[in-house]
This record gives sequence, structure tokens and C-alpha cells, in this order.
Amino acid sequence: MEAPYVKSAAQAAHPPRVLAVAGALIGAVLAVLLALAPAAEATSSPSPSPNPSQTVYQNTISGFLRNEGQPLQNVEIKVKGNGFEGSTRSGANGAWSVGVPSQGTYQVEVNTSTLPEGVKLAEGQENPRNVTFNQTSNVSAIFAFGKGIQVAQANLGQEIINRLVAGLSFGLLLALSAVGLSLIFGTTGLTNFAHGEMVTLGAVTVFGLAAAGLPFWLAVLLALVASAAFGWVQDAALWRPLRRRGTGLVPMMIVSIGLALAVRYVILFFFGGATQQLPYAQSPDIQLGPVSISPNNLWSLLISAVVIAAVGIVLLRTRLGKATRAVADNPALAAASGIDVDRVIRIVWVTGGLLAGLGGILWAYYRPGVTFDMGQQILLMIFAGVTLGGLGTVFGALVGSVVVGVFVELTTVFGVSSDLKYVGALAIMIAVLLFRPQGILGRRERVG
Repeated sequence: MEAPYVKSAAQAAHPPRVLAVAGALIGAVLAVLLALAPAAEATSSPSPSPNPSQTVYQNTISGFLRNEGQPLQNVEIKVKGNGFEGSTRSGANGAWSVGVPSQGTYQVEVNTSTLPEGVKLAEGQENPRNVTFNQTSNVSAIFAFGKGIQVAQANLGQEIINRLVAGLSFGLLLALSAVGLSLIFGTTGLTNFAHGEMVTLGAVTVFGLAAAGLPFWLAVLLALVASAAFGWVQDAALWRPLRRRGTGLVPMMIVSIGLALAVRYVILFFFGGATQQLPYAQSPDIQLGPVSISPNNLWSLLISAVVIAAVGIVLLRTRLGKATRAVADNPALAAASGIDVDRVIRIVWVTGGLLAGLGGILWAYYRPGVTFDMGQQILLMIFAGVTLGGLGTVFGALVGSVVVGVFVELTTVFGVSSDLKYVGALAIMIAVLLFRPQGILGRRERVG
């Protein structure tokens, strides 16, 4: 067993000094939130809106009107549904967009009396047609024009492919937070119900810093630093003292629930209860072969895959990773081998906070939107992924999260309402606990 962290007398703990530093950091975070609160209230989104409709509503229905490659200008589009009625006209490039107050199903109709002379909808083209939002802030409605054009009907296979890709993106996003939660559980045995607030902190910090005028890339970088610092402060000021007192895991779990409530409502006090949008949240879908995906979801998929791969390499190939796995396997034996268990746990908390913050930023683009309770909304799905993969196993959390994400998205193909699709994740968690408590990659252990 390698022993990269040997504790010496010079490294003896100084509780007063640790608590002083932790108090100073917490005070600094609260001061930053207080300073940014006016900016958050004054600015609903730092990104510019492309037309007056989107300055009122965050959700949009859009499309392009073209006939034989030429744009159709000044054609009226009507949208109605969910108690809303609105209309717009296509621009010089054939583009049109209508903002709607909420996500749901809407009826979109081309006013054929406003079409240029000689231009007609393609044979079999559905007009009006229904469009439904599916966890994105923009939905497209494309109308075909001209003679001899065959209108492609909805293809179940293509829809399944799109949902599989969306599920993979969502699953990897879940895995970012699930891996951090699994690392914490594996090294400390703590079921941390405040992990959802670590997710929220990343997205809220990005919004606040961007609203204050910082460049987007710098806001993201500082948000990740703040998320990592929050993990460090939690362990230094709360969990390490409780471990040294010999506090049981059940009381510590109850403390984590109290911490989650406290942090959630502190964020509500400074941030407010409204849903806000991060910069560049509005982006139309792009077509990659048979797959239709938004650029934000594509970037989320790529970033999540790279970060999770990096975490896996660190755990498998580095001394720190081997020490972490040793502590997760047997803390007492790891300490006897010369590993500084407290330092490894501290690094795990920092890493968990960093991954949760990144997951929160990507979750804000996937939903889309930032709210004070967004971490709470995703927490049970994170638990479902960790439970399905195997408690305390990092790679199990990855596999379980991907399965949950794909399952959740595929349910919408078979008629499940978007409001109910997350119930499936909880059903998976219950089934796993009943029939295979150790999860997919977990080891069966004897109790008692």
C-alpha cells in the first residue's frame, strides 16, 4: 500500500484556527452574495434577446420559411395554447420566433392567405400542427413548401435516437454530481443530503457573477472555485469535528438535512424565487445526421465525458487515487499504512464540491434556468444513479447515472408526460433496493 500522506506532529490539527478560517470564508461568500443580489434582481438574463418576443418570455417557438431555397418574407405565423395566443411575421431571411409564457403543447399555424402568390404548402403538410416543449427553452416548427415535395412523417426510430442522445447527455450530467456524492459516501460513509445545494451553488454563482458584468468564462471559473471552497469549508468546519467526536452516521445524515435546508433558504433570500437564465441559454437545435440536439446539450455531453474520464484516470493511475480507494475500502487499515486519512477526505470533499458545481452549471442549461431549489429537484435522481450503480463505487455511479438518464428520456417516446418522466428514476431506485441492494457494480456484503 502506497502512503503519500503521512501525518506528522507538525500537521496536528488546530481547531480554533480551522474554525476561524472557515468562518471567514463563509462570511466572504455571504458578502459576495449580498453584493450581487441587486444585480440578480435587476437583470433577468445577461444575454441579449434576439427579438421583442423573447424579452417577455424565455420559452420560444421558432422556425424558417423557405420555398425552393428562397426565404419567404412577411408570412404570418399564429401560435395558441395554454391560454396564450400570439402571432408574428417571418423576417427577410424567412426566420420567425414567438415567445410563449410556459412550456407545454401549442398549436402553430401558417396563415396561408399571407403567402406570396403561387406559393403553397407541400402536399400532406400538416397545418396547423402541434409542437411540445421537451426540457428545452426552444422548440422548432418547420413547414415545407412547393410541388412534388414529400413531407416526411414522424419517424419513431429517429425519435428514439434523439432521446438516446439526450438521455446520454443527461446521464453524464447526473454522473458528474453522482461521482462526487459516491466519493464522499465511500470515504466517510455519509449520505449527504446537502449535495443538492452544492449543485445549486455552482449555477447561482455563475449567474450572479455574469450579471455583475464579469466575462462568462471568468464567471464559470470563479464559480467552480467557489464550489470547491464550499466543499472544503463543509469538511473543515462541520464534518471533521463531528467525525472526531465519534458522531454516528445517522445523526450526521440528519445534520446534512438541516444544512441543506439552511443553505437552500439562504440562497433563496439573496437570489430570489424567480427562474433566471444563464448567458447563451437560448440556442436553436442543430442537426448532426439523424440526431437533432441543442449546442448546449452537445457541449454538456462532451464536457461531462472529458471530466469523468479525467477523474477515472486520477483514481486508477495516481498516488492520490490509490490512497482514496484505500481509504474507501478500509480507513483504519489505510491509516495504519501511513495514509493521512483526514487529508484524503478533505481532498474528496473539495473534488465533490467542484464536480457538483460543474454539474449544476450544466443542469442549468439542460433544464433550462437557474432556481434556488434546482439542486433539490435533481438530488433524488443523483441518489437513484448512485444506488443503481452501487453505493460507494465511483464507476458504478457513472453507469447508474447513464442508465437513469437514458431511461428518463426514453419514457417520453412512449407517451409519458414530461412532468412525470422523472418518476421512473425513483421507480428504478426502489426496484434496485428490493432486488439487488448492492447495485450493478457494488459488492455484496454481510451485515451483522
